[in-house]
Amino acid sequence: MRLTGDLHTHTTYSHGKATIEDNIKKAIEKGLEKIVISDHGSGHFLYGVKRAHWIEMRNMVNDMRKKYPNIEILLGVEANIVGVNGDIDVKDDEIHLYDVIYVGYHYGIIPHSIGDFFNFYLLNGLAKVFSGLKKRATQINTEALIKAMDQHPIFMITHPGAKVPVDIDKIAKKAAEKNIVLEINAHHGHLTRDDIKIAQKYNVKFAVNSDSHDLDSIGSVDKGLESIEYASIPIENIINVREE
Repeated sequence: MRLTGDLHTHTTYSHGKATIEDNIKKAIEKGLEKIVISDHGSGHFLYGVKRAHWIEMRNMVNDMRKKYPNIEILLGVEANIVGVNGDIDVKDDEIHLYDVIYVGYHYGIIPHSIGDFFNFYLLNGLAKVFSGLKKRATQINTEALIKAMDQHPIFMITHPGAKVPVDIDKIAKKAAEKNIVLEINAHHGHLTRDDIKIAQKYNVKFAVNSDSHDLDSIGSVDKGLESIEYASIPIENIINVREE
């Protein structure tokens, strides 16, 4: 199998260590046909992209397409779930700026309400200590993500299960229904091999990505490819891999 595109990379606009052009040049060096610049949504108070910078990034990507016509370059956003009702940190008037919208759970988000703070921060934090709370946390996290998939034009769910527990069976079923891609993240190790096998019950599509935060990581997805082989995912169900 050969990776054709790295669909999840970060830059200095959030907490990556390289510029947009650096990432593109490295992807070309690695022989990739496609790269997505997908920095963190603005609702992350530690390293979310400042809202004023998204237009700057959009213009930069447009310029890079002219400069590097032999690789497909997309601008995406790795949005955050900020409410149990499925709200994400992308405003309606920002959607046009992105070629693709991803959604994932992260620590450091700014919740929409006090109730969301308790559900996302407190409950998930306590669930790590008190196993009896994990079932409730999993239910809330899963329902919020499903609502997000129903309400927003989401292309991919990033590293499902990596930050907070979710019900992969329910997530995969909804993703297949909405034609949303599930990520096999080579950096975080999620989906796990067991999760992939659960998700395969449905005709869901997968992408294997680096989630790179530095140049050396771009296109480096060996652990993800190993998981794909272990789970025997049909090659046609992986959107950024080609059989050699």
